[in-house]
Amino acid sequence: MITQSLADFIANPPAAPHATRHMMALSLLDWVACGMAGAGEPVSRITRDMVSEEGGAAQGHMFGASGKVPARAAALVNGATSHALDYDDTHFAHIGHPSVAVLPAALALAEKLGASGEDFLRSALIGVETSIRVGVWLGRDHYQTGFHQTGTAGAFGAAAAAAHLLGFDAAKVAATLGLAATRASGLKSQFGTMGKPYNAGLAAANGVEAALLVAKGFEPNPMALEAAQGFGPTHAGQALEGALDGLGEDWLFDSISHKFHACCHGLHATLEALAGMNRPAPEDVERVAITTHPRWMNVCNQPDPITGLGAKFSYRMVAAMSLTGHSTAALDSYSDTLCADPALVALRQRVEVTPDESVSETEAQLRLTLKDGTVLTAEHDLNAPMAMSDREARLKGKAAALIGPGKAQALWDIIEVGANPREIGSFIAG
Repeated sequence: MITQSLADFIANPPAAPHATRHMMALSLLDWVACGMAGAGEPVSRITRDMVSEEGGAAQGHMFGASGKVPARAAALVNGATSHALDYDDTHFAHIGHPSVAVLPAALALAEKLGASGEDFLRSALIGVETSIRVGVWLGRDHYQTGFHQTGTAGAFGAAAAAAHLLGFDAAKVAATLGLAATRASGLKSQFGTMGKPYNAGLAAANGVEAALLVAKGFEPNPMALEAAQGFGPTHAGQALEGALDGLGEDWLFDSISHKFHACCHGLHATLEALAGMNRPAPEDVERVAITTHPRWMNVCNQPDPITGLGAKFSYRMVAAMSLTGHSTAALDSYSDTLCADPALVALRQRVEVTPDESVSETEAQLRLTLKDGTVLTAEHDLNAPMAMSDREARLKGKAAALIGPGKAQALWDIIEVGANPREIGSFIAG
C-alpha cells in the first residue's frame, strides 16, 4: 500500500546522501530567487494583499512584505509567488514543479515552530521526494485528464514536509496524507492565467492545514489517497506499480531539472542544443529543423507569437532569439516588441518543428542548414548528467541575474551556513 510505505518513509527517513542534500540546498537557492523576483507579479500582490488584510498570528514571512502572517497563509502566498514567473525547478517523471509546493509549506511551518535549518532542509527533501513519488504513482493519465500535478501531488509533498517537521509517527503521517487527499487540487485549465501559480500556493497551504489539523486530533480516513473513492481512483490515477521502488535508497529528487531559460521547460533541450553549437551568423541560416516529442506540440509550439508571454511557448521564437544573441535566460527578453522585430520574424519563419515519438520528452534534435549548403547538427537531453559544480555555478548565476549579485551571495551564505528558516524568512521579506 502506497500510504503505509510513504508514512513509514516520512516518519523515519534514512539519511540522504551528501549530493542529494546539496541538490536540495541549490533548489532552495533557486526557489528563493524565483520567489523574490516574482514578488511584484499580479498574482503575488493579490494573494499577499488578501492574507495581509485578514491578519492573524505572526508565524511566517511572505515574499516582498514585512511582518508575518499565519503559516497556512504564508505558504499560500509564497507558493503562488515562487511559481509566478514559471522559472522554478521541474521533475519530468513527477510531471510537475516540486519546490514551489513543498518549500513554502516547509519554510512557513519551520518558522512557526522555530525549527533548525537541518530540520527544515530534511523535511523539505522528504516532501519533494514524496511529491515526486506520488506524481509517478498517479501517472500521465492523471495529468492528461487535466489535473496539474504541481497542485495535486504537490499537496501530498507539502503535507509530508509538514508532518515530518511536527514529528509525527507513521499513523499521524498517514492521517495527514489522508486529509490532504480531500484537499489536493489543481487544474491545467488554469494554465496561462494567474490560476497556474495559485495551484502551487494551494498545494503548500493544503499540506500545512492538513498537518496542523491532525496535530490537534483531527481523524480523517488515512487511506484516502488510494482507497475506493479516494484521490487516485477518482482523479484518473494509474496507481503505477514501481512508483515506490527504492524509496529511501534511491532519491528521485536527484534527477530534478532546474530552469536556465525563462520559458517553458519543453523548449530548454532545444536551447541547450543551440548553446552547445558553433552557431552561425543568423543571416547565413537557410533553415532550422527541430525534432521534439509530440507532447510538446500543443504546449510550447506557438508558431507566430505576438506577445512576450507567447514567446515563452514558441520553439520558433526562442530559436530565433538564441541565434540572434538575445538572452533566453533574461526575463525582459520576452517582450511584445521583440516578437514584432522584422529580423526575428523573418528568421523564425525559417524554423520548422517536427514531432517524433522516438525522441524522448526531455530531448531535442537540431539540424541547421546554411545558405552555402553546410549542415550543422546538435542534440541535447535534459536528463543528461550535469556536474554538480556546473549546476551550482549556473544556479548562482541565475540567482544573481534575478535578484542581484550581492543578494544572491548573501542568500547562499545563509543557506551554506545552516539554512536557518528564520533568517531565510527575514531575507525573503526584503
